[in-house]
Amino acid sequence: MKKETFIISTIILIVGGFITKALGMLIKMVMSRLMGSEGIGLYMLVLPTFSLLIGLGQFGLPIALSKLVAEDKKNNRNLIFSLLPISFAINIIIIAFVIILGPTLAVNFLHEERAILPILAMSVVLPLTSCSGLLRSYFFGKEKMLPHVVSNCLEDVVRLLLIIILVPLFLPKGIEITVTIIILTNIISELSSILVLFFFLPKHLNIKKEDLSFNKTYAKEAMHISIPNTASRLVGSLGYFLEPIILTTTLTLVGYPSSYIVNQYGILSGFVLPLLLLPSFFTMAISQALLPVISRATSNNQKVYAKKKINQAIFFSLLIGIPMTILFMTIPDIFLKLIYNTDQGVNYMRFLAPFCLLEYIQSPLSASLDAMGRSKDNFKTTLIGTFIRTTLLFLFSLGKIGIWGLIFSTSINIIFTTLCNYYQVRKALK
Repeated sequence: MKKETFIISTIILIVGGFITKALGMLIKMVMSRLMGSEGIGLYMLVLPTFSLLIGLGQFGLPIALSKLVAEDKKNNRNLIFSLLPISFAINIIIIAFVIILGPTLAVNFLHEERAILPILAMSVVLPLTSCSGLLRSYFFGKEKMLPHVVSNCLEDVVRLLLIIILVPLFLPKGIEITVTIIILTNIISELSSILVLFFFLPKHLNIKKEDLSFNKTYAKEAMHISIPNTASRLVGSLGYFLEPIILTTTLTLVGYPSSYIVNQYGILSGFVLPLLLLPSFFTMAISQALLPVISRATSNNQKVYAKKKINQAIFFSLLIGIPMTILFMTIPDIFLKLIYNTDQGVNYMRFLAPFCLLEYIQSPLSASLDAMGRSKDNFKTTLIGTFIRTTLLFLFSLGKIGIWGLIFSTSINIIFTTLCNYYQVRKALK
């Protein structure tokens, strides 16, 4: 294993992550200026549901595939063709679930009838996100990061162009139609991403008949990794999904008007948190490069090397996280005005910035646990943390402190999850 591979992979992913993060912020800027706080509020209201469905559709299979490919002990072609039928079956079930229960979810849980069409539109996108996720994970396992970077950048460019063209056309038809169209743009952007990934595949795959057969052993091993990983993501996404439901229900109960809830939730989720998590492109790049390295090191019982790489990942994450935290605490108004042309959310940013510093090292720690085959530890931490966050959100919201209930509960969850993950990684490396 070449020692410089981790650094090179990280640099490629950082550059790509910076570009995609900039494009993502540009997309948010365009959306906020075209649709206003009400449109962003509705979009952010249904976004947790979209994240939950994507997590369910992928079922942790990309993580499992990346880890198994990195170990380099299996027929990778047969491994992919063994996981594709599982992914297809899971997506069919989820699509049926969304079509049947989507309207009930929007009206009875989100308390927003305008969310029906956006939620139904999500079902069309899910199979494409699962397919692109599996293709990307293959390249991650091979420590080839350029295909992921190119496909991600193209995906965001396509989506940005579609939003610029389509949002002004559909906005007169209503906010719900516009948000639905924004979600449907993912169809074309995901297809463009998949085409790019296919382009980077070896020209001569030499696929044999036995490669196309379903390998129960491979599938079982992959599911052993994916099930706890999915459970962890599911619990996290479920908490994210329940967040607007609990928030809107509780704040409405204690007397806050719907307009206040949608507006403030849109400011926090659409403006403040994306800015605070801007350095996450760096930590996500480290995590993606770290997973195959730690997988291979653990497989070969090289714990000292694995510990060295994890320490490097934490150091690099803090190296960019600390300066950004200082800037977010001292001049948040400049960032908000420059990117979103607003001064709303300044106090939210100042309060959350120190806690997000811990959030920056969560990704490398979590990826290390997955790579070491300790996804169950990730699941336990996520489960307890989500329970604490959801419970506190409900209790704080009853205290009539508005959106601050969400801010306080989120901060406590970040502290708990980061400390638990750090403890579990240290325990695994002993």
